[in-house]
Amino acid sequence: MKRCGGLFEKIASLDNLLLAYCKARRGKQLAPEVMEFGRHLDTNLASLRRGLLDGSLTIGNYHCFTVYDPKERVICAAPFHERVLHHAIMNLCESRFERFQIFDSYACRKGKGVYAALERALRFARASDWFLKLDVRKYFDSVDQTVLRGQLRGLFREKPLLGLLDRILSSYQTASGKGLPIGNLTSQFFANHYLATMDHFIKETLRVRRYVRYMDDFVLWDSNKETLRERAKQIADSLAATPRLDLKKPCMNRCAQGMSFLGYRVFPHGLTLTRRSRDRFRRKMQWIENKLRTGEWNERQAADHALPLLAFVRHAQTLNFRRGVLA
Repeated sequence: MKRCGGLFEKIASLDNLLLAYCKARRGKQLAPEVMEFGRHLDTNLASLRRGLLDGSLTIGNYHCFTVYDPKERVICAAPFHERVLHHAIMNLCESRFERFQIFDSYACRKGKGVYAALERALRFARASDWFLKLDVRKYFDSVDQTVLRGQLRGLFREKPLLGLLDRILSSYQTASGKGLPIGNLTSQFFANHYLATMDHFIKETLRVRRYVRYMDDFVLWDSNKETLRERAKQIADSLAATPRLDLKKPCMNRCAQGMSFLGYRVFPHGLTLTRRSRDRFRRKMQWIENKLRTGEWNERQAADHALPLLAFVRHAQTLNFRRGVLA
């Protein structure tokens, strides 16, 4: 693949930084640091441009906190000016990452996403007898930064841009030369690209016809159980050798038994919610009701939080469940 050049100056242009600022502030206009940045917008954008061009920009002052929904994760929130930087980078670089993706990779891509991945999974479940579900152990913490840097040098050739990406990578480590911070826009694209070589191996070398990946969750379908068993070993060996990742214990079963995927249970006849998703919906709706009852939120604020939850559960066969919770 021909590497891309001429991007760094475009990333640092004031027009691109202004666009990045508009994207970074969406849904957060009332946050104090966003309002403060906007009060002196021209000065802050000029300072960000200057720091980019002369290399003096500070990177990596993360505010880290732990969330437990649905599982324990450490989130690293970058300062607002760095979030503007991440959007500025991806405004120009996203298309380059996109060109290396296969059709059936669904995370961090326009026109893809969770629901598209689920529809594809349903289609493959109906056409197959068996599924093999694989998941990387502690994925974001396990990404090898040396391997990722090599992959990025396969996409881009400009030294200033590669130096900037190197600085973002070096700003966070879970162990020596390992890890990506969960919460960065750039981390999402880095992590998705990190497994793209595996996608090509599975599709082009192993010739797997029915395959879906959403970040580090990936599934293969076949009507032959032994074929899937062999594919599991080949993929595990490949991941251990090249991206240097370990898989969790593979999950293989008949499609008719259902498969947990992206918060849903995928059956040939349709989707249901996992127990964890049902519990989360009940808990969140109770939390919203309490906020509304105590007057902390008005009806508009409550609706803004409830609608995404309802959209999630409505995508599955949940009519009676929703009626029971909302009653």
